[in-house]
Amino acid sequence: MTASQLPTTNAEAPFAWAQRPTNLAKAVTAEMVQRIVRGQLPPGELLPPEPALCEAFSVSRTVIREAVKILQEKGLVKIRQGAGTVVQPSTSWNMLDELVLAATIAEDESLAILDDLVVTRRLLESDMAHVAARLATPEIVDQLRTLVDRMDELVGDPVTYGEHDLAFHDTVMQASGNRLARAVIRALERQANSTARYVGRTERALCVASNQGHRRIYERIAAHDPDGAAEAMFSHITEAWLVRRSGQGDPDRLKR
Repeated sequence: MTASQLPTTNAEAPFAWAQRPTNLAKAVTAEMVQRIVRGQLPPGELLPPEPALCEAFSVSRTVIREAVKILQEKGLVKIRQGAGTVVQPSTSWNMLDELVLAATIAEDESLAILDDLVVTRRLLESDMAHVAARLATPEIVDQLRTLVDRMDELVGDPVTYGEHDLAFHDTVMQASGNRLARAVIRALERQANSTARYVGRTERALCVASNQGHRRIYERIAAHDPDGAAEAMFSHITEAWLVRRSGQGDPDRLKR
């Protein structure tokens, strides 16, 4: 029995764990997150009662209670004393949570969530590039130049190129000194970079075009041109995503 067959109101058969997890509460939570994000447990619906969930997953009430508590912390459900546990609308979900974001990305065929991720990323990173252009030390400028030059040599090796790409953006973020914005971006990117739909195509020509964007950002930071650096970062993130997006859905969210 798969996660999509988990009973919503009555237990039908024990959940068939491929390998019984060490941490049962986390495993049950992960399955329930996927079920809620898929809409198999729609907003406003009550979770199945504890006995049904216990039987479905072959776990104790203690495990189910812990899992439900974690779901509530993630904003997916609300425990109402005497009324049951109610599934919450997506507007209540913690979208920075690893499980919630990963499940949402996996289920969103329209790419809207990835469009929103790109919009968030370019907003924060363009601001950080603006600050970096004002504050960048000669050492930071040297680091960025070294990375850009090295990426020119790596355009035929998309995996290693990608590692340097991340290092370039992280260097700009660190130069801005905005630890909170950097943490948000890194949390979003950790999940997005593990999905083929976000990474997209990786052929040599695309790496060449991508690094031209990096070089423009580097040049504006080296010139201590905040507005130019912000504009270069904004354009680079937008253009790179539109190429990787491969024409799926409507990219209207990206328009400004």
